[in-house]
Amino acid sequence: MKRIFLLIVTNIAIMLVLSIVASLLGVDRYLTARGLNYGALLGFSAVFGFGGAFVSLAISKWMAKMSTGARVIEQPSNSAEMWLMNTVERQARAAGIGMPEVAIFDSPEPNAFATGMSRDSSLVAVSTGLLQSMNQDEIEAVLGHEITHVANGDMVTLTLVQGVVNTFVFFLSRVIGYLVDSALSRNDDRERGPGIGYSITVIVMQILLGFLASMVVAWFSRQREFRADAGGAHLAGKRKMIAALERLKAAHEIPSELPKQMTAFGIREGEGIMALFATHPPLDVRIAALQSSGGAVS
Repeated sequence: MKRIFLLIVTNIAIMLVLSIVASLLGVDRYLTARGLNYGALLGFSAVFGFGGAFVSLAISKWMAKMSTGARVIEQPSNSAEMWLMNTVERQARAAGIGMPEVAIFDSPEPNAFATGMSRDSSLVAVSTGLLQSMNQDEIEAVLGHEITHVANGDMVTLTLVQGVVNTFVFFLSRVIGYLVDSALSRNDDRERGPGIGYSITVIVMQILLGFLASMVVAWFSRQREFRADAGGAHLAGKRKMIAALERLKAAHEIPSELPKQMTAFGIREGEGIMALFATHPPLDVRIAALQSSGGAVS
């Protein structure tokens, strides 16, 4: 799964858990005691929405390691690992961030990702497929791209965006749940609090609205990719960054053996309606953007 896709799915799961906790604590009963209290609901929505997003961010590095089986390099065991560590250290210093953890995960596809809660507590991981299929210049560009994600604070930025959309999902799912419950219940039933119609509707709408809201997060993610490409070109060289993207484009033309594995560098691009959920722009577009940049990096 992609780095951002993993964050989104984790966030939706956490929001569902928080929703259940809120119900058990009597929050929904309080909000609907005398008709729906929209002001209080909005306040609760913001607290739970941003809370869920930041919990997702806090466990993102752990989730990424667990989902990919990434092995953190504590002590380089060969020259390739030593070069990898030295390159990340040099780029991190140039980008003004703390030294990230560096990891390798087993996958035949050329993939890489960066995640973490802050600029000075991050993780950069590359796949075995990337190390085997790319030369050092191309790997350097990939690492520069990921380091730029960290330096730009992209995970925090997307978490804030996720918090905003979570707030609306939490709010709208309960408004819709209240309307459905009101249509199905008698007056005396409503006086005793929200019924089963409310609970079921809230859960269903939270899942549906959560995936729709992920399109907003995905759009922001696609915009950040262009900046990360520019940052990779700045740290490693424009020629190397374009060569890395060209290599990834060639890899796309080969049917994937593991289509569900993490492809945080943009290995798989959505088609049709799935393009709305894509966290990375098409590689052709990214290459064209770099080629037309005239060497300027923003």
